Amino acid sequence: MYDCSNICEDLMKIKPVVSRPVKIAVIGAGNRADKYLEYARRYPGRLQLVAVVELNELRRRAMADRFGLPEDRRYVNYDDFFADRVEADMVLVSTPENAHFDPAIKAIDAGYHLLLEKPIAQRLDECREIARRARERGVRVGVCHVLRYHPYFAKIRELVASGEFGRIVSVNHIASVGLDRATHSYVRGIFRRVREANPILLAKCCHDIDFLLWLTRSRCSKLSSFGSLQWFRAENAPAGAGERCLDCKIEPQCPFSARDLYYVRRDWVASFDVPEGMTLDDAILEELRTGLFGRCVYRCDNDVVDRQLLSMEMDDAVVVSLSMEMFSNDDFRRTHIWMTGGEIDGDERTLRVRKFRGGYERTYDFSDIAGQSFHAGADLYLIDDFIQALYDPDHVFLTSIEDSIESHRICYEAERSRRTGETIRMDE
Repeated sequence: MYDCSNICEDLMKIKPVVSRPVKIAVIGAGNRADKYLEYARRYPGRLQLVAVVELNELRRRAMADRFGLPEDRRYVNYDDFFADRVEADMVLVSTPENAHFDPAIKAIDAGYHLLLEKPIAQRLDECREIARRARERGVRVGVCHVLRYHPYFAKIRELVASGEFGRIVSVNHIASVGLDRATHSYVRGIFRRVREANPILLAKCCHDIDFLLWLTRSRCSKLSSFGSLQWFRAENAPAGAGERCLDCKIEPQCPFSARDLYYVRRDWVASFDVPEGMTLDDAILEELRTGLFGRCVYRCDNDVVDRQLLSMEMDDAVVVSLSMEMFSNDDFRRTHIWMTGGEIDGDERTLRVRKFRGGYERTYDFSDIAGQSFHAGADLYLIDDFIQALYDPDHVFLTSIEDSIESHRICYEAERSRRTGETIRMDE
């Protein structure tokens, strides 16, 4: 068994040589922005936060205080930021999903390089307009598809690209969302409705589709998709279920209990703001009593599907399936690749490769980095790569907007297939 426990440490030793820190402004000071700014905390000589834009006062103040920003570099609205023409090299847009397009376009028009949290935008024409505008203005645009930087997924790509196992015949990929993430984000939370966010394949699995395109190095020629909102509906509420978990008679036995998730286990509480003078316990209890996250999962206003299957045929006849599953204990991805000379399968913890002749078998052990912060360092590698691209015009950024648009197009067409029942030919 091959031990991959030191891979994160080794990769972070490779950093671009810079003459001064890249100056970054952040629009949207939520969890993802905070993760990416870990790079600035670790390597202040390479990345420097110069401005933050955030509607939420608590989050704006927390991020600005952490980096010592003056008051005139703390913005409520991004139009005020752009009006000030702040000296910065790049802008990170990590606003809610339905608020990416406008600040992205304004950042490009202002001449800033742009790093976009996924998804790019809510419509394909908006994605293409961002790319077109960037080419016109001569600025770099990257999309935060962190799986390309994750040691486990990068190893899969390396093994496939080596040619040692022949050509890909088919791929089966499962994205297990996990019940905790599912109920927090897609039933009770901000991604629960398509109109305010996006279809779940785009919101959750555009990373996965991007990885599958990167892996196969092929274009999707046709696809079909199936799924619906089957379980988290009012008619499925058990007898005695209350409107809120705190008032529910069956809460002690309910696998979807918000009280258990947030108050007992303290999971998924990073998105809860704790006002001055309150404790985390106070904030959780107030959310359970009055907020979105205290509601019964059967009595929310959600409309995203709770499982979905996507089947694709590629230009080179490779067949690919992606299954998004909410009803799982764990949050992980499982991939099985069948090839002409062997097969590769893994679950983010171990990766097994086998050849058809000679009895060759090898297992790579990623268990030490599974579940580590910052996607096992991938968040930091991505920032590192973008900085290198800004300093070296010839450097090819690993997750460009041009590549990302194709994975987004598949997501949009998959939703059309799911709704209409049609098989979509991608060349039409």
